[in-house]
Amino acid sequence: MQAVNKNKLFVASCLALLVTSLSFGIRAGLLGTWGSQFNLDKSEISTITATAFWGFPLAVIIGGMIVDIIGMKKLMMMAFLFHLAGILLTIFAGSFGSPYWALFISTLLVGIANGTVEAACNPLVTALYPENKTTKLNHFHLWFPGGIVLGSLIVYFLSRQGISWQIQVALMLLPAFLYGWLFMKEKFPVTERVSSGISTATMYKSLGNPLFIFMIICMFGTAITELFTSQWIGVLLNNVTNNSLLILAVSTGVMVIGRAFAGPVVHKLAPQGVLLMSAILATVGLYILGHSSGSMVFLGALVFGMGVCYFWPTMLGFVSENLPKTGAVGLNLMGGAGMFAVSLYTMFMGGVYDNKITAYLPAGADLKMYNSPEATEEMKAALGEANKAAGPEIINTTLFIPIILIAAFTGLYFYMRSKKRPVQHI
Repeated sequence: MQAVNKNKLFVASCLALLVTSLSFGIRAGLLGTWGSQFNLDKSEISTITATAFWGFPLAVIIGGMIVDIIGMKKLMMMAFLFHLAGILLTIFAGSFGSPYWALFISTLLVGIANGTVEAACNPLVTALYPENKTTKLNHFHLWFPGGIVLGSLIVYFLSRQGISWQIQVALMLLPAFLYGWLFMKEKFPVTERVSSGISTATMYKSLGNPLFIFMIICMFGTAITELFTSQWIGVLLNNVTNNSLLILAVSTGVMVIGRAFAGPVVHKLAPQGVLLMSAILATVGLYILGHSSGSMVFLGALVFGMGVCYFWPTMLGFVSENLPKTGAVGLNLMGGAGMFAVSLYTMFMGGVYDNKITAYLPAGADLKMYNSPEATEEMKAALGEANKAAGPEIINTTLFIPIILIAAFTGLYFYMRSKKRPVQHI
């Protein structure tokens, strides 16, 4: 019988997450291009962006419920097909029909693919490394910021070489085909919950644990702080600095390094200590980003990247270590809750962003007209100044979220210190 190959499965998981993150990085770099080419305002762009965050929770929650039934391998094959369909439809957006709806549907498909990857790979990593969950989840999730860095740099350099955005999107097909091929050949283990003999009824009952509900609520804030800012930073700071994509690359590059060396940090501070430290740094980083210009913006990106780098994997690691009876459903509910919160916040802030931009334009100005190809040079200059003023205001509005997280994780830190044993045991 074929044995489970931990290394190959882990590498394939990282490649699958790389495709997920490339979709974020490349799309973050192309939002402005699509807005100009297809005459989309910030509200329409935010809705397109939000669809990725709709598809993700839908897939990750459903995937978490069925992963024990159909197995992780079948879920990963489904993720590959959704990635393939979403990437191809993005490439041909504008070639037929409405570009808005093509981008809307393709982003939704990619979001479903991304959620399916998380639904299968998070429980896969914990099943492969049951004694080192939080550290290995950090190692796995370093490929998320890693792909955002790579995607941002792809857009930054290839756009300056005149290479079309369609070719830039098509580059995602390479790691997609590679992870699909690797997973197709390998034998998968069962999830940790199944191997431990914990019943399905016990798993669902454990979801009502007050600590789990608290972590779900905190996941709303950690996900918005990390993903909303990362996805929109190119748009928000484009008129503040000419290197907005490089700022994204700096913040996410720090996340790659931080997650790669997560082991000693997690061992020293414990997951709850890491989360508190992260909330403090994220708050300071966002404050600098929203109140600075020039080279200080890069400092803000650096501090912000240090802050959010451990959020996602450590939230999952905390639940896996302290609430293991919640199983794959618990892990995937965490991810789904985070992405759902980001989708709602992104849509809401898109409208807020348009309103803030309009407030800086002449009275009675039509934002769509200022954003259209027919706009005069005077209108374009006025729109640029309005964007320059409004972008940092959106960042400053988001600042209240990590401030609340500081209070929440301070309470979690002292609560866990008062407990001599984990909340649950397998």
